[in-house]
Amino acid sequence: MDKYFSRFIEVDLNEQTIDILTIDERILKEYLGGAGLSAKFIYDRVPIGADPLGEENILCFSVGTFAGTGLPTACRVEASAKSPLTGLIGTSNSGNYWGAELVYAGYNGIIIRGRAKEPSYLSIINDQIGIIPAEKLWGLDSWDTMTLIRNELGDSDIQIASIGQAGENRVKYASIQNGPYDAWGRTGLGAVMGSKNLKAIAVRGTGSIRPKDEKTFLKEVESSLEAIMASPFYDAFKEYGTMLATIPYYNFGALPGRNFQIGKPSGWMENRSRKVVKQYSNRGVACISCPIACAHWVEVKEGKYEGLSLKDMEVTPVIGFGAGCDINNIPAISKISEICQRFGLDMVSAASSIAFAMELFQRGLLKIEDIGFSLEWGDEDAVIKLLEKIAMREGIGAILAEGVKEASKQISGSEYYAMHVKGLEIPMIDPRGRWSTWSFGNLTNIRGGDHLRNRNPVENLRFNENRTPYKTEAFEFGQGMYDSFDMPEDVKENIFDKDIKQVDIAEMSKWSEDLISVYNSVGLCIRPPVLQSIGPSAIARLYSSFTGIEMTAEMIMKAGERIWNLQKLFNLREGEKPEDSLYPDRFFNEAQSDDVDNERKLDLIKVKEILDSYYETRGWKADSGIPTYDKLRELGLLK
Repeated sequence: MDKYFSRFIEVDLNEQTIDILTIDERILKEYLGGAGLSAKFIYDRVPIGADPLGEENILCFSVGTFAGTGLPTACRVEASAKSPLTGLIGTSNSGNYWGAELVYAGYNGIIIRGRAKEPSYLSIINDQIGIIPAEKLWGLDSWDTMTLIRNELGDSDIQIASIGQAGENRVKYASIQNGPYDAWGRTGLGAVMGSKNLKAIAVRGTGSIRPKDEKTFLKEVESSLEAIMASPFYDAFKEYGTMLATIPYYNFGALPGRNFQIGKPSGWMENRSRKVVKQYSNRGVACISCPIACAHWVEVKEGKYEGLSLKDMEVTPVIGFGAGCDINNIPAISKISEICQRFGLDMVSAASSIAFAMELFQRGLLKIEDIGFSLEWGDEDAVIKLLEKIAMREGIGAILAEGVKEASKQISGSEYYAMHVKGLEIPMIDPRGRWSTWSFGNLTNIRGGDHLRNRNPVENLRFNENRTPYKTEAFEFGQGMYDSFDMPEDVKENIFDKDIKQVDIAEMSKWSEDLISVYNSVGLCIRPPVLQSIGPSAIARLYSSFTGIEMTAEMIMKAGERIWNLQKLFNLREGEKPEDSLYPDRFFNEAQSDDVDNERKLDLIKVKEILDSYYETRGWKADSGIPTYDKLRELGLLK
């Protein structure tokens, strides 16, 4: 192609109209694609104070710039709206094949407004776009929905984003399923889709894409593949995937056992750690153009769930349900994962909501008559029953469907046990067991309590030392990694102390948040072999050669910073307060029950100090976390 065009489909469900929007090159330079463009659309088009489940909210899918090109791991799509769970920016990232298929159809994203009068789904087959009645699909789970749409359209290769019953019933943490096993999980985007009476988006493309400078782009693709495969994280991650973290976090006492009461659940190493991966899986599963294949194909060959097979054994449900709810075996966790996928439930928030209810049952704040059955720790049958109640908003499930923050307001005496930041349930890292860039990121994350928007690209899980408590974490890699790490030298000197082998957490947080914003905009996966290997210099060369829009490494990182600041501005205008960026009181008031020395508590003063340092690093006001006039002017965000 002579020029890169970013084309979005605009759908008005009220008027039943479809238009095509082409993005201006200036906007692409400032926001790149993916998460950047979706943030821009949400900020500009969602009115202040809009009801997240009302017609004024928009739902945006924005494909990462490189999706479908063959660049390793480039397949990611950002979905965004105002979150019904937090009332702040709602945004989630997913891979698989859907985004590439949309690009092959000739489009880089979809903006959905209004609400259809009747259940509908969107069909995009190359340039044929239609809003199709979906009455017969309403009430089906996401897997059955996909099967029926493929049968109706007569094409088994169609890629489908869909909601299950949880989205239809507007569970505040409903997911949008991306195929059967992947999802746009966090912040409740499935509920937004359900509120629009939109059951699914089916996509099929038979076109192709061609870089502006094909020779240079392909050379950069080859170099990127070599860098990823040379990463010290590559071999282990290819073998164990995200399950790699299950042993270190146990050793650190950083698991969220029984709703963050214990850091080392009993029997964890024997039945839920990476030691059992090969017992249940003998092959990996990859997204399009991925050389890592970090997911596992699970096959249960005996016992209660004999015959169950699916893509699973990912660290999020294993830690969420396995530690949080104390489910002590992989087959049960896999069955629970399947149920979440079918209903369309975010597994982090679902696990946290049930762990919250289990602790309330433990403490007598919920009783059998409130639930309909006993809710003991580790009771997999009870978890499955409660998931159905949540998805269908039945009984106690209607309360838990609101998320732990709002549910705790409806259950007397329970607010202390609601584990969330900014209304979003905390995933898996207990900061009392491991204080790091990653765990600190739960506080600074623009989504709320979440671990996927802030991560030290060179984090080493073999070490757990903070030589300057709260301010630094260990950097225990060799000089070669330091020298080769794609980061400007002045930034590198601020972040790394080579003499004592430490990383400045506040400085690294800003860098990683900006870099991950870039990744989510160009469509790269943030798994460690990639995040450590591909930096802004490589991304600038890839972006320039693919789009024909000249970018430097500095411009790339400035775009990431701009995106993060714009999302922060959205949160501030929707009511985010400084005190929202703190862990729940439990982390400051009590140690874990298996901490024999009673030492693992957070220090509130020191946490606030590192937050102030982070705000200063970002050019925000230290006492409030509000971006300064100078910072907004620098980023071009002042109107």
